[in-house]
Amino acid sequence: MSTPRVRAIRGATTVEHDTREQVIARTKELVNAVVERNGLAPDDLISILFTATDDIRSAFPAEAAREAGFTHVPLMCARELDIVDGIERCIRVMVHVETTGDPSALRHPYLHGARQLRTDLPE
Repeated sequence: MSTPRVRAIRGATTVEHDTREQVIARTKELVNAVVERNGLAPDDLISILFTATDDIRSAFPAEAAREAGFTHVPLMCARELDIVDGIERCIRVMVHVETTGDPSALRHPYLHGARQLRTDLPE
């Protein structure tokens, strides 16, 4: 039996409009994709770090994770770097998990307009 290791799973999504409803819905979709694609149980999650671009101001992405039931996981939000020609209205996530699985088997979801950030990764 393998010893559990801490791993990080990345992902991102975008919103078309900075509305509370869309930020909450897309963030829930993103966090749920991380969990589902990687077959994670609630106790596997250690912490979740969100970043959002400067043009997202309507809601905290962490609020969506709480609404999705991640009430036992420490959450933090931060600002994404404001890079020239960077992707607009983008929410990124880094989920720290404990797993015994092969790190190359982890699935990092890049959804909607954020898919362009990592076209090298499988869906």
